Amino acid sequence: MNSNAEAMIWVVLGTALFSLIFASGKFGGDSMSVLQIQFLRYISGFTTLLAVVAVKREGLRVYRSARPFSHAMRAAFGVSGGFALIYSSAAMPIVDATALGLLYVVFIIPLAVLVLKETVTKQHMIGITLSFAGAGFIMISRGAFTQFEPAYLVPAAIAVLGAALLAIEGLMIRVLSHADRPLTVLLYVNAFGILFLAVPAILTWKTVPLPAMVPFLLLGPLAVAAQYCVVRGYRLASLAIVGPVDYAWLVFAALIGFLFFNEIPTAGVIAGAVVIALGGVVLAVIKPEPDAARAEDVQSS
Repeated sequence: MNSNAEAMIWVVLGTALFSLIFASGKFGGDSMSVLQIQFLRYISGFTTLLAVVAVKREGLRVYRSARPFSHAMRAAFGVSGGFALIYSSAAMPIVDATALGLLYVVFIIPLAVLVLKETVTKQHMIGITLSFAGAGFIMISRGAFTQFEPAYLVPAAIAVLGAALLAIEGLMIRVLSHADRPLTVLLYVNAFGILFLAVPAILTWKTVPLPAMVPFLLLGPLAVAAQYCVVRGYRLASLAIVGPVDYAWLVFAALIGFLFFNEIPTAGVIAGAVVIALGGVVLAVIKPEPDAARAEDVQSS
């Protein structure tokens, strides 16, 4: 298995886990605010990481980064991008907001070329195009933009901004995953996530019994596992390889809807899932660049 294929396996696994986290608001209904759920996730995630550090008996000093500002910026882009998509989903049809949020992949490929000097070959473009087309099939089958109104222009613009912010975060994950150990990256993003979400979560806090909060506290360990998978994947391959994998989120979202909410997938969703998988195969078999192959040798550092 080459490093590109291994990277895609890691990122697909991370995307599957994140799909469950993104669906947490729907599972929670109106009992808790989305910001409250996310805040609890970051707290329990950071607690989980502290437990891992304690078991490893290395101390937190070992995981200090020489780039704390970069980690803070990465967390800021991620949190603000998430806020933008949450707002747009509430202010316009969620299927339209999701479609605009998926422009993340369209933004991240040029960033990879311009900033990281990554090479995008014809095979890259075929795989990316297939993934994009598959996502398009799914969104069209769900009725995206069939009822777009002028009132949606502002939330639509905010959704596009959110996608751009998440693309910048993806770029920073790629850089930081090579600069620091995976556990260091996870510790910083969860710590800064708590800081950035504390005030918004408190302002939207809904009082619920402690037993009702337990399932959402369990999102922390799940998110840590998902973040670890994504960091490992971004460490092994270029953004042109792992970026389009995010379209698999639509497939997992459809699967969650079918299993938990009795949402029957349409023919378009099934066709889109097949095309996305085909695009992933095309990207996975691309021969790794020399620097990606070297990254595989140091991934456990």
